[in-house]
Amino acid sequence: MTDTARVTFLVAGVQKGGTTALFDYLRDHPDLCLPAAKEIHFFDDEDRVDWSAPDYEAYHAPFRAERPAPGGVWGEATPIYMYWPNALERIRAYNPAMKLIVALRDPVERAWSHWRMERARGAELESFAHCIRAGRARVRGAADGSGAHRVHSYVERGFYGAQIERILANFPREQVLLTRSDDLRGDPARILRNACDFLQIPDFATVVSRESHVGVKPAIPETPTAADIDLLRSLYRDDQNRLQSLTGISFALKPFHQF
Repeated sequence: MTDTARVTFLVAGVQKGGTTALFDYLRDHPDLCLPAAKEIHFFDDEDRVDWSAPDYEAYHAPFRAERPAPGGVWGEATPIYMYWPNALERIRAYNPAMKLIVALRDPVERAWSHWRMERARGAELESFAHCIRAGRARVRGAADGSGAHRVHSYVERGFYGAQIERILANFPREQVLLTRSDDLRGDPARILRNACDFLQIPDFATVVSRESHVGVKPAIPETPTAADIDLLRSLYRDDQNRLQSLTGISFALKPFHQF
C-alpha cells in the first residue's frame, strides 16, 4: 500500500439479506464514502488479482473517483465475502482493523430468494426442488472460485454458523456488527443508528424507509413446497444451533415468509 488511505468497513454478507438497501442507506451518509456501484468484488477475485502481490491501488480507485479530496470513511458492500473461500483472510491481510457488517436473513428464505433471482436472470433452468436436492452436486463438485459457487450456492450460503465462526477466527468480535434483514426492513432507523455507533460516526439526520433491488419473480413455481421448507430446516438445524451459540441469533423456528 503506497499511502495510508484504506477501506475501513465492509458489508460482507449475506446475499439477498437486504444488503442493497443497507448500501443505499449508508451511501447517503455525508461522513461515509462508498463507491457509486455496489459489489466491487475485490477480495473474491480469482482472475484479475495476484494474491501474492495484490494491487490495492486498483481497489482504492472507485473511492478516489467518488471523493477525490481526502475525507470520509471508506466502505463497500460485497455480500459474497462472507462465503467466499479465502476472502476473509485476504481482507485481514489488507486491514486487520476492518469492521464487518453482516445482515442475516432466514436461510430458507434466502435460498428461495437467491434461486428466484437466478431463475429470473436465466442463469438457472432447474426447479427449486431440484436445486436444493440433487442440484447441490454442482457446488460440491466444483473447484473453489468457480462460477457454480456464485450461482448455484442456494443451500451452501445459508450455513451462517460456520461462516460466522470463520469471521470470528479472523476478526475480533468487536469488529463485527450483526443484524437481521427483517429488522432493517421493519425499523431501519434503529439499525442505522447501530451502524453509525459501530462506525463511530454521527447518526443519520433523517431516515426514510426504502426498498432496493427487489428483483423479478419468475412465473413458476410461485412458492417452495412444505417439503422443500422442511428439508432446508433439517439441513440447517445443526448450523442454526451453532449460530445461536455464537451470536444468540437463530431462525430455526421462524415461519417462512416470501418477499
